[in-house]
Amino acid sequence: MSTKIDQKIVGYAVQNDQQNADQQQPETNTEERAKAEVIRMHEKLLRPEGLECLEGSTYKIKTPLDDHALYITINDIILNAGTEHEQRRPFEIFINSKNMDHFQWIVALTRVMSAVFRKGGDVTFLAEELQAVFDPKGGYFKPGGKFMPSIVGEIGAVIEHHLQRIGLLDPPELSEQQQLILDEKRAEAEAQLAEKKTLNKAKSSEADSYPASATLCNKCQTKAVVIMDNCATCLACGYSKCG
Repeated sequence: MSTKIDQKIVGYAVQNDQQNADQQQPETNTEERAKAEVIRMHEKLLRPEGLECLEGSTYKIKTPLDDHALYITINDIILNAGTEHEQRRPFEIFINSKNMDHFQWIVALTRVMSAVFRKGGDVTFLAEELQAVFDPKGGYFKPGGKFMPSIVGEIGAVIEHHLQRIGLLDPPELSEQQQLILDEKRAEAEAQLAEKKTLNKAKSSEADSYPASATLCNKCQTKAVVIMDNCATCLACGYSKCG
């Protein structure tokens, strides 16, 4: 393609292809540079310089299988603090207990999990994998009725709770229909419990009205049988051995 020059040439300069490319794509290079400055989690990432401590949380596990509790501490690192890319990620985990029977597998578990945390990527799978570990001797129920298949499974539940707190996992949410069904079931159970308590209270009051020396009636199963006119008679149903 030719270009017609209408004016006198007073000077010239040679421009190579690289300079042309740099002039044509200044915005692209700026964007790539901004992306390169975003810090991602990786295994060689160290603690920030001049900062010897990390933010963390400690959780207590007390199981009916052991007299001593487990204390789980998860320390987090803040990546890209103060920017739109700020993110809190787990950096290391420690588990402490007075029970030395668990020492070996606890040390191994914490080292592996800490290495996975620092490796980067999606670490949420740890919570699911640990909660799938079952104790061959049987699990146990926590206060509140939640079943735990093993101590390792409860450690996984703690990790899941922590990941939800720092925003790496979304908390489970029930649909409106599921919540409505649960509310109905809960109300029904509470009504049955209240009715049972009222019935037991009535039986207790009725039992208190009979003499302390009364014995159990074989017919109505009430402790209301007394000796009247040399004959065992039930004060609740009127049954008498003497006819």
